[in-house]
Amino acid sequence: MDIHGTCDPKFEKVKTLFEENFAERDDVGASVAVSVEGEYVVDLWAGFRDRAKTLPWEEDTIVNVYSTTKTMAAITALLLADRGELDFYAPVKKYWPEYAQNGKENTEVRHFMSHSAGLSGMDEPMVGDDVYDWEKMVDALARQAPWWEPGTASGYHALTQGHLIGEVVRRITGRSIGQFFKEEIAEPLGADFHIGTGPEHYHRIGELVPPDSASPAADADEDSIAARTFKNPAVNANASGTDGWRQAEIPAANGHGNARSVVRVQTLVANLGTAFGKRLMSEAGCRVIFDEQSNGKDLVLGVPIRFGMGYGLTSDEMPMGPNENIAYWGGWGGSTAVIDQDARMCVSYVMNLMEANLMGDVRGFKLLRAAYRSL
Repeated sequence: MDIHGTCDPKFEKVKTLFEENFAERDDVGASVAVSVEGEYVVDLWAGFRDRAKTLPWEEDTIVNVYSTTKTMAAITALLLADRGELDFYAPVKKYWPEYAQNGKENTEVRHFMSHSAGLSGMDEPMVGDDVYDWEKMVDALARQAPWWEPGTASGYHALTQGHLIGEVVRRITGRSIGQFFKEEIAEPLGADFHIGTGPEHYHRIGELVPPDSASPAADADEDSIAARTFKNPAVNANASGTDGWRQAEIPAANGHGNARSVVRVQTLVANLGTAFGKRLMSEAGCRVIFDEQSNGKDLVLGVPIRFGMGYGLTSDEMPMGPNENIAYWGGWGGSTAVIDQDARMCVSYVMNLMEANLMGDVRGFKLLRAAYRSL
């Protein structure tokens, strides 16, 4: 397998493990990137962007990264909070008055950021292209009663979190979250990441290779919160290749990018407000991600998770590295974003061969461990 890109000799272990992912773990096409103190030390890609292995994964290949997109929605809200335009501890109704109904009058914005708002799924059926209709989604969420008391526990808001955060962003800025993210974060940093991906990019989008089960949590008890979460709105990996999915703004699930662009953005919080020579946030604004909001068994994922402000946080049950201040999240299929403020390091792995596990897989974890050994 030919490995393309650049790698600091000190991080050769990462390159070696990246090669092993193809030789031993059947990767089809993938990219890995690492930044330390605001600059790349690893930026590699290899393999093929299609299932048939006829089209090479190029430097500018992008793919749907599913829930790694959530880190982009989170950093958008963090930027607004850093500017003083958003208070995470304010009630949602301050920004979105219509939300204050059906038992949600006291829900705070921080509950959106930590998956503890009680709206991990939806009661009103969302079928066909409904999930691409922003107004339909947010109006239904505003009407719905929470499935548990907001703030008392986390329950992974697999698809709804992006709409909840995104509507607050829209009410404050007058811009959709995809537009605001593009203009205020992606373009200033030169990051090739998109929440809502136009036809001009189709020629370089990699084809995802879905797992055997094209829908997450397929084996969950049908009456459980987990099953209800993934049943409505339903998520099917085969939709990722459609125009509707690509062009819609689904800030929890349909971001398109690669490891380079994920790191390009998330280095901003890893390096305390500066990335690649640009300062967009204050140090204090970046440290907010470690403001713990929940810590316990997640009602949807069924495993113990610490949630900070928009990110999962390293813990004894879910250790992500040797340092205290590590935040992370990943996407269905295996993409990852790990932010270590103590080491000023950011690591991302993005691929097109999807694994069924919602909580990451061995390919990304081995690359992360190699980055720490190199560091």
